[in-house]
Amino acid sequence: MFLSEAIPALLVLADGTAYHGWSFGATGTAIGEVVFNTGMTGYQEVLTDPSYCGQIVIFTYPELGNTGVNPEDEESDRPQVRGVIARNICHRPSNWRSTQSLPDYLKQHQIPAIYGIDTRALTRKIRMFGAMNGGISTTILDQGELLEQVQAAPLMTGLNLVREVTTPTTYQWSDPTIPAWEFKLETANNNIEEPFIVVALDFGIKRNILRRLTSYGCRVIVVPADTPSEEILNYNPDGVFLSNGPGDPAAVSEGIATAKALLLSQKPIFGICMGHQILGHALGAETYKLKFGHRGLNQPAGLQQRVEITSQNHSFAIDQDSLPATVVEVSHLNLNDRTVAGVRHKSLPIFSVQYHPEASPGPHDADYLFEQFVQAMRIARQGDGD
Repeated sequence: MFLSEAIPALLVLADGTAYHGWSFGATGTAIGEVVFNTGMTGYQEVLTDPSYCGQIVIFTYPELGNTGVNPEDEESDRPQVRGVIARNICHRPSNWRSTQSLPDYLKQHQIPAIYGIDTRALTRKIRMFGAMNGGISTTILDQGELLEQVQAAPLMTGLNLVREVTTPTTYQWSDPTIPAWEFKLETANNNIEEPFIVVALDFGIKRNILRRLTSYGCRVIVVPADTPSEEILNYNPDGVFLSNGPGDPAAVSEGIATAKALLLSQKPIFGICMGHQILGHALGAETYKLKFGHRGLNQPAGLQQRVEITSQNHSFAIDQDSLPATVVEVSHLNLNDRTVAGVRHKSLPIFSVQYHPEASPGPHDADYLFEQFVQAMRIARQGDGD
């Protein structure tokens, strides 16, 4: 596409700052919380991750779309972001797995996007003033008119977006990690007479989490976020998984109530991201909104001289001072800002992390957590057999 053929687009932030660029997605208007992701790869996984529901994502890497898109890298059945902001765009991808260009993909799914923006300067602004609502439009090019819509939009704090992304019906997942991209499965599927039954509460679950659980010998039953504990326990699961998801965890009252009730079952529970925050609330802790969140592929996390490089995507964090110290302990900290990145129960097989051990995209340092979950279920099964 030549510049003369490009469609003008406008980006306006809630503080009134405006940026002029060009459209590379669908025509129309998108309003959402503007956040940034520092990853140098994996844009398709980011776009289709349900945790980004309600957000407009700035990609700090200056070139987007070089490898196109393909069905294998989708984390859900469609893009979940409200909009996309980029510096430069590739309209003719070059990759043997590509089936479609990024601009065509966004147009197909009605996602507005803007390029030609100084994304480094925009990211520095978000870092300084915090994540804020914004709007992208190709149809409203008047700054004041678009600003009115942006300022009328709800804030992320107090917003329950899980209802928009959770599955409407229960289903079973059976596909393991794609063999061509398999990694670190020395212990997976070994000596398992029958699969471990895992019920996954879907707060906005990524497909690669389901693939990793399946690769580690689990039969995964995915249920809606508002499924009561009684229904979950009727499956007689070996363990329960609390998934990632978007929005304010404190607003997901039904998920918190279910997690609190499941604690009484003493079954192994593993939470990731939103699931980590939901578990924190169930244990009696509080969460708070971070200034601009953590979104990238190289976030260091650890404790006691053990460091993992992790993939992260979240706006909220558990308040460490609110954790009940007699019941739960911090297992990981984000080493950039010392926020809580993992917790574990002191006497029960219950733990969670704020980051994404399934990566996709990102490093695989934390994949061992899936084995820890399986080991907890194995021990619990052996105990039930005594």
